Amino acid sequence: MLQLAGAKCRFLICLGICMSICSVIYLRARAPMNPQSQMAGFRSLTQSCQAYISGNASLPARHHSDSQLEGYLLGKKGGDLDCSSLLMDLHFITSPLSKEEENYPLAFILTVHKELELLLRLLRAIYTPQNVYCVHVDAKAPQTYRQTMESLAGCLPNMFLASRSETVTYAGFSRLQADINCMKDLVASPLPWRKVVNLCGQDFPIKSNLELVRHLQSKEWRDKNMTPGIKQPASMSYRTQLAYKEVPGSHVAPVQDSPKKAPPPHGLQIYFGTAYYALTRSFVVFVLQNQVSKDLLEWSKDTFSPDEHYWVTLNRIKDAPGRDADGGWNGAIRAIKWKNQEGTAHDGCKGHYVRDICIYGRGDLQWIINSNQMFANKFESRTSPEALDCLEQWHRDKVLQQATVPVQSWWHLATAGNDSALFTTVRP
Repeated sequence: MLQLAGAKCRFLICLGICMSICSVIYLRARAPMNPQSQMAGFRSLTQSCQAYISGNASLPARHHSDSQLEGYLLGKKGGDLDCSSLLMDLHFITSPLSKEEENYPLAFILTVHKELELLLRLLRAIYTPQNVYCVHVDAKAPQTYRQTMESLAGCLPNMFLASRSETVTYAGFSRLQADINCMKDLVASPLPWRKVVNLCGQDFPIKSNLELVRHLQSKEWRDKNMTPGIKQPASMSYRTQLAYKEVPGSHVAPVQDSPKKAPPPHGLQIYFGTAYYALTRSFVVFVLQNQVSKDLLEWSKDTFSPDEHYWVTLNRIKDAPGRDADGGWNGAIRAIKWKNQEGTAHDGCKGHYVRDICIYGRGDLQWIINSNQMFANKFESRTSPEALDCLEQWHRDKVLQQATVPVQSWWHLATAGNDSALFTTVRP
């Protein structure tokens, strides 16, 4: 009997040890690994950020060919794409972070054609499962670009590619049409989004999703559209008085010897503003269905950069839902350093200018964070990658600190530490 009892005891001990070993193996297999060790080409964002912030020349510079999300997705072939692992490996947030956000879903329109790595990191930063995302991939974008976005959309049920793609031309009507294509798809979506915000692939958020929701629901903007702009100055009248033609995917040129354009339909006062907006759902329906908006759209087809007058003009007319008749430049939509505002709105670009807009460098980070805008524009992955690295770390740290639900381990970015102390927010 004693021998039998001893054998049974040894058996149970062995069984317990085996079960413990199997559990450890299973948990390690399922736990999100640090991308630095899991995927070739990944790096610790904190190490890179600390190197540039400290200015320590002895630390190795980040190679411009270094890859993160782009390299991971391009390395996946067809059936190799496991959505559950992908979302964990790439640190996507997979649950609403608060009831407040869950009850106020947002829609995003992203019009993109290049900088795939930046786009993927932008999506990761703004993604939450209660929102909805329409991505307009330019018809001239490489096939691999579109395929990568299709693969990602296959793993995110609230993200889709626009049903119709335009060959977008800078300052052309095609840029406005791309947004409208996404608006049609979003209105048809069953997801109950409340407001829509448009982005380009070189934007990055400053506010968290919770802060966006609170800003868009604030007393000032709760039932209003956000379309910063003013009555069209005389210096900008050439944009809508002369006729222009679009050379698809290249440029916009004035039509030679063409007569002056007819006045805008319905006696509309034309406004001039930003192409970026935050619009109520009822206003989007108005844009798509109202005859005034349809006529203005048709009239705008041969104007210069019509997205900079279309939204702001419609938002000033009497019958527009959520109209903002006297909004001026208010709205805090974009932190942009314009070259002609050096010494007044900002202290100069620490990166470099393209078309008089600053491509941010690491020296611009403090200004961006203190700007209190919704998004920052513009970033590049080749010339100033460290600026986005540091901003991304700071933003994700803030997002997770504001969460009112348990934070999953894979929501943290692949860092060696917490960089939130790198920046201090200074208010006037």
